[in-house]
Amino acid sequence: MIVSRTWRTAAPLMLAALALILVGGSAFPQANDKETMAKEAYNEGIKQMQSGNKELALSAFQSAIANNPNFADAYLNLGVLFFERNEFDMALENFRLASEKDPKNADAFANLGRANLKLKRPVEAEQAFQSAVALQPDNTALLAELGKVQYQRKNYSGAIQSFEKCHATGSGDEVSYLYLGRSYEKQGETAKAVAAFQKALQIKPNYYNAHFSLGSIYLSQEKYADAASAFKAALRADQSQAKAAYNYAVAMESQNQDAIDENIANWQAYVKLARKDPKKNDDELAQAEQHIKDLQAKKQGAASE
Repeated sequence: MIVSRTWRTAAPLMLAALALILVGGSAFPQANDKETMAKEAYNEGIKQMQSGNKELALSAFQSAIANNPNFADAYLNLGVLFFERNEFDMALENFRLASEKDPKNADAFANLGRANLKLKRPVEAEQAFQSAVALQPDNTALLAELGKVQYQRKNYSGAIQSFEKCHATGSGDEVSYLYLGRSYEKQGETAKAVAAFQKALQIKPNYYNAHFSLGSIYLSQEKYADAASAFKAALRADQSQAKAAYNYAVAMESQNQDAIDENIANWQAYVKLARKDPKKNDDELAQAEQHIKDLQAKKQGAASE
C-alpha cells in the first residue's frame, strides 16, 4: 500500500495489490513568491491526481519542488506516481527525499520500505519500516509489513515480536497469522505455530496456505490422521495444488498401508496434478509413478495367492 498525502487516514494492511491513499491538500493564500507558487503547483497536482490525470499531476509536483526543494509532501506524491508506473528507482529517490525533508513523516519511510522491497533490497526495506514504526509504534499495518520483511530476512524473533504486537490490539489478518506461525515454526515452537495457523483459519476457513502449513507440522510429528485431514482441507481450498495431493497421499498411506486401492487412487490423483504443474519435481513425479506400479503389482500378487 503506497501512501500519498491529501487527507490523512490510517493505511490498511495491503498483501499484494496497491491502493492510493491521499493525505493533506488544503487551499493556500495567494502571494507572488516561490513558496506560494510551490503551494499552488502542489494543489494543482492534488487536483490532477484525484482526477486521474497522472501525467499532469507529475508535472505539477515537479513544479512545486522546483519552487520549493524542501516540499516533502510533493516528493511523497511524486514518488507515488513513479511507483504506480513501476519506475521504482525514481520512486525510491523521491521517497528518500521526502523522508529527509520531513524526518517525522511515517508515510515517507513506509513508502521507502515498499520501494526498497520492489528493488529487492530487504535490508534497506526493514530499516525504513523500522523508522516508520518508531514514528507510529501503534500502527498495526506497519507492524505487519515490518514483520513480513523480517521473516523474509530470516529475522524470525523480530518477526514474532512485530506480529504479536500487531495482534495484541486485535488487528492483523489471516496472512499476518500465517507469517507468525511460520516464524514460530522456524524457531522450533511448533505449538505456538499451530495456534497461529489455527487463528488464520478462524479468520479465513478456506485458506490453503494455513491448511498446508498445519498439515506439514502434523506430518513431521507423525500425526498422520491430522495431517491427512489438513491436506484434504488444503485441496478443498485449492484443487490444483500437487504438493498438497502428494502429502495427502503420504499421510493416508502412512496410516494404512493395506488400503492398496485407496493409496493407488491418492497417488494417481497426485500424478494427474503434477503433470499439469510447470514447476513439478520430475524426480518426485517419477518416483510416484513407480510407486503406483509397485502398489499395483502388490495388489496383483495378493489376488493371486
